[in-house]
Amino acid sequence: MKVTIIPIGNSRGVRLPKAVLDQCGFADEAELSVENGRVVIAPLAAPRSGWAEAFAAEPAAADDAGWLDAPLADESGWTWPKGSKSGS
Repeated sequence: MKVTIIPIGNSRGVRLPKAVLDQCGFADEAELSVENGRVVIAPLAAPRSGWAEAFAAEPAAADDAGWLDAPLADESGWTWPKGSKSGS
């Protein structure tokens, strides 16, 4: 597709047709780079994209079962100040 390079202030740019924007998934921002003498414009990846799939692919560890229910420490040697709920 041939496009016209147009002046934009002190810079120059091209207009991207809506069909191209839709096909590439562009939103309000894009990643711009130069590779082998070519300008490459790519849509930005959403933050944390792919995390849900990565977590779903991880096998659940068998030894993690019930870790929230386990006591945090042995409290048998602890002393509580007078008047506190645990030491009343």
